[in-house]
Formats: sequence, C-alpha cells, structure tokens
Amino acid sequence: MIQTTIGVDGMMCGMCETHINEAIRRNFTVKKVTASRAKREAVIVSEAEIDPVRLKAVIEETGYTPGEIRQEEYKKKGLFGLW
Repeated sequence: MIQTTIGVDGMMCGMCETHINEAIRRNFTVKKVTASRAKREAVIVSEAEIDPVRLKAVIEETGYTPGEIRQEEYKKKGLFGLW
C-alpha cells in the first residue's frame, strides 16, 4: 500500500474538504482519502502509486491550489497507534 500526501491551499471549511475527497475518489482507485483544511493537505491510501501530474490536475479542477506531493509506503498502525 502507498500513502500519498499532497498539499492543498484554499480549503476554508468542511465542504472544501468534501470536494477534495470526492474529486480524488472519482478519479483514482483509493482505499482511503482524508483532506484537512487545518493541515492544508490531503492524505490518500491506495494499492498502487498515484500519478502526481494527474493528481495535481484533479486538485486544480476543483478550484484549489495543489502543493508538494510525497509518496511513501503506508504503515498501518495497531490499536491506538501503539504497534
């Protein structure tokens, strides 16, 4: 599993987070996606790597500004993040 984190500028409310989450789900096969206006980013968990050029285009189409993208192996944490 791969965790992709992309910076997203311009989110102001919960609906903004929802727009980002839905846009990513519509365009990519993902296990989980969580956008956070407070952190100014979206975190995506998927089976395969996500094309960074396409991801930035999807974010731009929603009217937000994409930022830096990081991809790394996803490490699932155990109960309460202790393992």
